Amino acid sequence: MRIGVALPTDHTRLATESNSVEALIDQVRDLAAAGLTAAWLTQRLDHDAVTVAALAAREVPDIEIGTAVVPIYPRHPIALSMQAQTAQAASHGRFTLGVGMSVKAFVEQAYGITPHPRVRHLREFLEALHALFETGSVDLTGDTLVARSPFPGAVPGAAPRVPVLVAAAGELTLRAAGELADGALPILSGPRTLAEYTVPTLTRHAAAAGRPAPRIAAIVSGVVTADVEGARARIAQSMNPYGAIPAYRAALDREGLDQPADLAVVGDEQLLADQVAAYLEAGATELVYTQTATGSREDERRTWALLGELAKR
Repeated sequence: MRIGVALPTDHTRLATESNSVEALIDQVRDLAAAGLTAAWLTQRLDHDAVTVAALAAREVPDIEIGTAVVPIYPRHPIALSMQAQTAQAASHGRFTLGVGMSVKAFVEQAYGITPHPRVRHLREFLEALHALFETGSVDLTGDTLVARSPFPGAVPGAAPRVPVLVAAAGELTLRAAGELADGALPILSGPRTLAEYTVPTLTRHAAAAGRPAPRIAAIVSGVVTADVEGARARIAQSMNPYGAIPAYRAALDREGLDQPADLAVVGDEQLLADQVAAYLEAGATELVYTQTATGSREDERRTWALLGELAKR
């Protein structure tokens, strides 16, 4: 069972480090020591997630590495292909590229980009990546994207082909993930939503496109801590703003929950183990844990130790 943790777990703490890249690699090393099977690098506006993934993979050979997720704005698929294939070669086949559209308002504010029709752009982006990873070249003129490689772009040693997962919650992004990628990173999807909507939708579209059964790396939130009230308050502050985004709101409504933080499990080891079991029973093929730093550092170590133990079962 592949269970991973999204890094950094605490952006505020990371900002106090003398070298944040070294600190992230140390965290990957700690995850491997705890028995976790994967480390996932998030992308904001500081370190580059794909670069750190490649470096961490070289330093820590006993763990899979990925991004969760790299926004497709403002990157071009040819540039991202170069980065991803380099990371795959550096990791000797242990890299997974997770991509997503990001929040529209953030894209407009941070990059000054007024996004094209977003799902159409996502589909064309995935088509370009698929061609580059499969053949080493691309010749695509779409409605939102032009990608033409004048010479080969394959990276020797980048094998197997870089797997691509798509951050998804609604019908259109799940369809893109099923038809054009290797699976999805479902966001704010609880066990009921996963079992009744996410997994059937994703699997149906993958099968119709003649693709293998998709990977379903569910992004989940949980922490082992005795400070239940304090941790819940911090998780609510972090997660609840996402409840206003329509696709995430729809996922919460399917689950019958009011706020994103209601998906998080906070408490003892048994509660977290039950959460892992519920997501696996719902059809997740792997889990990506967030919010593990909302307790103390000792709480986080306990959480990682438990997840590492569960990954071995």
